[in-house]
Amino acid sequence: MLRLALALSLSAVGASCGPKPAEPMDAPRPATAAQADVAPAAPPVSNAELPVVAAEAAQAPADTIEAARTETMETFQRIVDEAATQGVAARPYGEIVQWVGEQLIGRPYVAGMLDAPASETLVVDLTAFDCVLYIENVLSLARMIALGETSFQAYADGVRTLRYRDGALDGYCSRLHYFSDWIRDNERRGALTNVTQSIGGEPFEKRLTFMGEHRDAYPKMAVDSTYACIVDMEASLAGAELFYVPQDRIADVYPSLRPGDVIATATSIGGLDVTHTGFVHKTDAHTGFMHASLSSDAVKISDDLAAYVQGIRSQVGVVVVRPTDPRTPVGG
Repeated sequence: MLRLALALSLSAVGASCGPKPAEPMDAPRPATAAQADVAPAAPPVSNAELPVVAAEAAQAPADTIEAARTETMETFQRIVDEAATQGVAARPYGEIVQWVGEQLIGRPYVAGMLDAPASETLVVDLTAFDCVLYIENVLSLARMIALGETSFQAYADGVRTLRYRDGALDGYCSRLHYFSDWIRDNERRGALTNVTQSIGGEPFEKRLTFMGEHRDAYPKMAVDSTYACIVDMEASLAGAELFYVPQDRIADVYPSLRPGDVIATATSIGGLDVTHTGFVHKTDAHTGFMHASLSSDAVKISDDLAAYVQGIRSQVGVVVVRPTDPRTPVGG
């Protein structure tokens, strides 16, 4: 998914990972306006061991930035300590991912955090999330817990590795802006597997052109060289195979879904692949959707994944991605 805070008059309601659109998040309601749920990725951890607090970082008072930084460090330590106390590292990896996601329930939804710094800086922040930042932070924390790592730097390095092409920050264009590109790049490096086709997904015909066609909506693309780089990136994605599970078949694949699987909602919006992301939340009672919710302004669990997707007109189905257990030997 494009990760840019963007609000445009489009023909369908859908995005939930950008500025507030008039769209249902948990129950159907009439569409009134459309806003694409896109929020660009962020730079590396600013080469620092402390998080860069992105939300309005350039304008926020120093004490506000420091408070968020302190809260991030405290949240990090709490999660690491609680995971050790509960023996979370011994669980199946998907359950570790789900457990970490649950520790952040109720944290506020904030759009545009990665674009706040004037230059590419690695933004690591556990005080607030948009939908993709939630995915990246949870996966990084889950990986280090599974491996028995406890340093903040290991967590920050994990976020950087997920967020940038080849895991390396090299300016705005190195961000993995389209979520299908994010999936491909991280799959190539062994961090996850796109299981959509194997669980019965169908071909999804899309050309990823949204950023190039809406240059004015992306302030960082005012620079010609940056814009040219994004257009070249989009051209390189042409012809890549995409698959999705149509919304009327999502419940049919519930038996194939595991706790902690990443879900991305495929969209009918032209030039975009997906508009929202979250995790499968699986219990004996439900197959739900754990996500940073725009309409609820917080991280939450929607009780039924299929009902959630069907409740938003532009969400035509889902892409399903399975995080790789880092404890599994290569080739194992």
